[in-house]
Amino acid sequence: MAPEPQAHLHDFTRYPRRPRWRNLAVVALLLAPLLWPLQQLAKRYYSNELIEQNRQTLDLYVANLLGSLRRYEVLPRILGDLPTLRTALRQPDNPAAKDQANRLLDQLRKETGADVIYLMAPDGDTLAASNWNEEDSFISRNFAFRPYFREAMAGQLGRFFGLGTTSGKRGYYFGAAVRDGDEILGVLVVKVDLDHTETLWGSTPEQLMVTDSFGVVILTSKPEWRFRASRALDIEEREQIASERPYPTLEPRDLTLDIDTWLIQSRELKETGWTVRILAPISLVERPVQTVVAIGAATLAALLLLLGLLMQRRRHYLERIALDAKARQQLERRVQERTYDLEALNSRLKEEVLEREQAQQELFRAQDELLQAGKLSALGTMSASISHELNQPLGAIRSYADNAGVLLDQQRNDEARDNLRLISELTARMASIIAHLRAFARRDRHAPERVALQPALDDALALLAKRRQAMGVELIRDLPDATLWVQAGETRLRQIISNLLSNALDALVERPPVRRIWLRAERQGEGVLLTLRDNGPGFSDEAMRRAREPFFTTKTSAQGLGLGLAICDTLARALDGELTLANHPEGGAQISLYLHCADPGVAFPSED
Repeated sequence: MAPEPQAHLHDFTRYPRRPRWRNLAVVALLLAPLLWPLQQLAKRYYSNELIEQNRQTLDLYVANLLGSLRRYEVLPRILGDLPTLRTALRQPDNPAAKDQANRLLDQLRKETGADVIYLMAPDGDTLAASNWNEEDSFISRNFAFRPYFREAMAGQLGRFFGLGTTSGKRGYYFGAAVRDGDEILGVLVVKVDLDHTETLWGSTPEQLMVTDSFGVVILTSKPEWRFRASRALDIEEREQIASERPYPTLEPRDLTLDIDTWLIQSRELKETGWTVRILAPISLVERPVQTVVAIGAATLAALLLLLGLLMQRRRHYLERIALDAKARQQLERRVQERTYDLEALNSRLKEEVLEREQAQQELFRAQDELLQAGKLSALGTMSASISHELNQPLGAIRSYADNAGVLLDQQRNDEARDNLRLISELTARMASIIAHLRAFARRDRHAPERVALQPALDDALALLAKRRQAMGVELIRDLPDATLWVQAGETRLRQIISNLLSNALDALVERPPVRRIWLRAERQGEGVLLTLRDNGPGFSDEAMRRAREPFFTTKTSAQGLGLGLAICDTLARALDGELTLANHPEGGAQISLYLHCADPGVAFPSED
């Protein structure tokens, strides 16, 4: 049973292909002639569509053209009854009457939209015109040769289309006689500009052409066709053209037009003797017809291609069965190889997971140790800060206590009470400092309050007065008489000033007399600048770089902890201020503290 599929496949592959392709060519030859009737049906359909569309367009254009003409047709007879115009005709030598007529015609032209309105005497001379004040005025010009004048003098409504001999512009003329009973006083003419009827056509493949009774093109959407003869002119017509001069030339050239390339529709206007034509290029029909034929040919080609594919399908069927069997074998082999790879990868992933868990446990232990070290470091920093900040109040308390004992021995009780009161205030300040340092360790931020700068300076100077006097330091103050109010905390401001003054006194210890400290405060912009300067050794390069670092000091370990400037800088930034370190040009260190001004009338909540 096994050899049967192979034998069947062998027979199938030996099946001759040539008869199949020959049959396909026969089918193509039978179906190809169907494209000709398809072309004829499409041509008839699109021709009818284009004819109907152009017919509607032609009707609209003719209606618009006739509407424009009929709008002005009755004007000459109506306007001829105006007294001002009649007076000008009866008194042709009266300048005032002519001026009134000119101005009236100009006003009527603006109101009606006509191109020109003018009044002619019975001999053809123009007495008044709406363009009387323009360069191409019709005044004193004779137009008796125009047909509309002769028809009006004969008692008819004169009609004429032509090119103006004065203005050089095309127009349609309506003329009517101005009568006084049976007497003809003159002729009133209204000229209508028809240029806008060409611009209404727009830019389309279809072309417009209006011819007059001579067959000459007078209106067209194609400028090069204008004033060309669409037919041959006989001798009488040429003589009439020479007499009436309706065109810019007396010999209109022939219009060379290939009729076979246009689909033409026309409409005659009996009122004017004109013929309106719409010419549509045959290409507007040929293009969609070619598209339909191309679609039909493409459909035929697609059908033939589908038949060829069906013919090839059976030949490839058995080959595909063999390829599928081979593909299944390759797939089974790849599945086995992939399974082996996945098992090995799974083993490596398990090992990596165990290693990651061990590394994570070690990380947790390291984090716990780091957290404990951080707590111990913070504890040491807090202890050092408290020791540094409480050192000055404790020294002052000791001094006040010794003085109080001496005063009590001398029975100077009031002065002793003052010392005890100062000791009480200093202990309260120590409590406030401890509370502030505790809040600072928690990174708390207090809202600023309104603080007077001069009292804070006085308190800090009083706290260090004994030490300053013992060292013989001269204090030079440059402070304004008016109180300077800043946005700060009372305790924090005194703490900053005390630390800065204490550092200045420390810098002057090794300085031989004369020892000086300068204090200066001034308004600067929207803030207050407090400057403290000494005549000590100043900052070294290393001290300038590291002065704000905690525990950096140029003193011995017994003299200081190196926290003073670090605390001052942190407190200044907490108050939205700025602490600046520099060396004065004349020697010594200079420290500037900038704080924002506070309105004396505004009270901030207290932080202490």
